[in-house]
Amino acid sequence: MRWDHLTEEPGDGRRTTGPAALFGADAVVTRTFDTPEFRGITFHEVRARSIVNRVPGASRMPFEWTVNPYRGCSHACVYCFARKTHSYLDLDTGLGFDSQIVVKVNAPELLRRELGARRWTGAHIAMGTNVDCYQRAEGRYRLMPGIIEALRDRANPFSILTKGTLILRDLPLLRQAAEVTDVGVSVSAGFTDAALWRTVEPGTPSPSARLGAVRALTDAGIECGVLMAPVVPFLGDAPEQLRDTVRAVAASGATSVTPLVLHLRPGAREWFLSWLAGHHPHLVGRYERMYAGGSYAPTWYQRQITRQVHELAAEFGIGPNGPGAARRIVTPERPGEPPAGHVRGEATQLTLL
Repeated sequence: MRWDHLTEEPGDGRRTTGPAALFGADAVVTRTFDTPEFRGITFHEVRARSIVNRVPGASRMPFEWTVNPYRGCSHACVYCFARKTHSYLDLDTGLGFDSQIVVKVNAPELLRRELGARRWTGAHIAMGTNVDCYQRAEGRYRLMPGIIEALRDRANPFSILTKGTLILRDLPLLRQAAEVTDVGVSVSAGFTDAALWRTVEPGTPSPSARLGAVRALTDAGIECGVLMAPVVPFLGDAPEQLRDTVRAVAASGATSVTPLVLHLRPGAREWFLSWLAGHHPHLVGRYERMYAGGSYAPTWYQRQITRQVHELAAEFGIGPNGPGAARRIVTPERPGEPPAGHVRGEATQLTLL
C-alpha cells in the first residue's frame, strides 16, 4: 500500500492513513535500487520525530531505552517476532516485512540532539531489539556510524545485538566507544545447520560468517557473546546439532552463550506455520501441540534445552571458568520472567528474535 495514500473522510476533508500518519506524508520518500542485493526491496525513507524509545513495561526489563533506525528487515527470518509491528504501518507482515523497509534517515542527527537534551540522564541504550540494525540496508544508508559516534561522544552506554557481519565495518568506532563507556555486543546464531539456515533465515549471513565476526570482534578486544537463538524444536534441537553449535561458538572465542527456544508471537506465528506447512508438513501438528499454550514452548522443554547447552558450554570452556569469562550477555525479551538461558553476565540486552 502506498504510504502517501489519502482517503476521503466525510465532513473532515482528506486525512492521512497508513505509515504516513506516523511520519507525515511529506516526510516519506520511496526508493528502489536495481542492484542484486536490493532487488525486490522497497525503501521508505522517513524523517522520524524521535529515535530514543522507551521499552513498554520497562520496569520489568533489564533496560529502558532502545534505538531502532529501521523497521522491517531483509534478513527475512521466518520466525521474527517483529513482523507484527509492520501491521501498525498498514504494511504486510509476511513478504512485506521482508521487502518494505522503513529507513529513519535522520536517526544519527536526531539521536545526537536527544542525547544532548537536559532531560536525558545517560541511561543504557539497546539496539537490535526490534529489527537488525546491521541488515543489508545499512550497507547503503550507513546510519550506524553516526549513531555510534553520537553515543561515543556522550559516553553513553549501549549494546548491540545482530546477525549482520557488517558490524565489523564499525569496529574502530566500537573500540573508541568502549574506551569511554560500557559497550556490549552479542551476535545471534541459533544453529550451524546450513540447510536449516538457508530456509529459515534466507537473508542473513551464514552462521559460520557470523561466528567469524565474533572471532574478529573478540580478537580486536571487543567482548562478544552469542545468543544461541532460536533453538528450533524438531529441526535444530537434536543433541548432535546442539553440540556442533556450542563447539563452533566456543571456537569463535565468544565470552558467553545463551540458548533461547523459538517463540511464536501473533504475526510471526502465522508466517512461521505457513512456512512449516510448505517445508515440513509432518511437523505442523507437533508445533500446534507444543505451542497450544501460547507463544512460548513449554517450560520443561526450555529448561531441557538450557541444561543441555550449559553442559556443553562447560565442556567446551565457555563461561566464567573458561578462557573468555562472560561479562556481557543477552537475555530474553519476555517481561516478568528470569532469563532461562542465562550463563553469566552483567550488561543485558533484549533479543530481537
